[in-house]
Amino acid sequence: MAMSNHHPHAHDHDRCIADALSRAEALCADRGARLTDLRRQVFELVLGSHRPVGAYDLVARLGEVEGKTVAPQTVYRALDFLIEQGLVHRIASLNAFVGCSHPGTDHAGQFMICNRCHEVAELGDPAAIADLAARAAAQGFKVDTVSIELTGTCAACRAG
Repeated sequence: MAMSNHHPHAHDHDRCIADALSRAEALCADRGARLTDLRRQVFELVLGSHRPVGAYDLVARLGEVEGKTVAPQTVYRALDFLIEQGLVHRIASLNAFVGCSHPGTDHAGQFMICNRCHEVAELGDPAAIADLAARAAAQGFKVDTVSIELTGTCAACRAG
């Protein structure tokens, strides 16, 4: 899952993943969506690092776990499902994926990406998105999707 306002090594990582998996299972069950074994494995691998992970990295990791070749298209389908369910976000500038810090809520991605450690933190500011959408609408533009990516240096790297 994307980090909040702390360095990811300062928390119980196994507990973080277990909690996220539990929430994902509950969300999918409530929606009648199937969190298949493969989708669960892909989600767990995305959560395994607080850094964005590419689809081909996931293919390689799944191959290591499964001991067999997994087609990239299979991983992309699993990622599409996880994105549709609001469990994973795509970081467009990195062509990579991170777990969602606010699963179960409909929201646009707003990310802080550290240029040094490559950690990603998700912001949850619906008012900022609403303001941007209103400004776009005032100019006759209809917004379909929003993803905001801020790059810079995180607090942990600045302090170190």
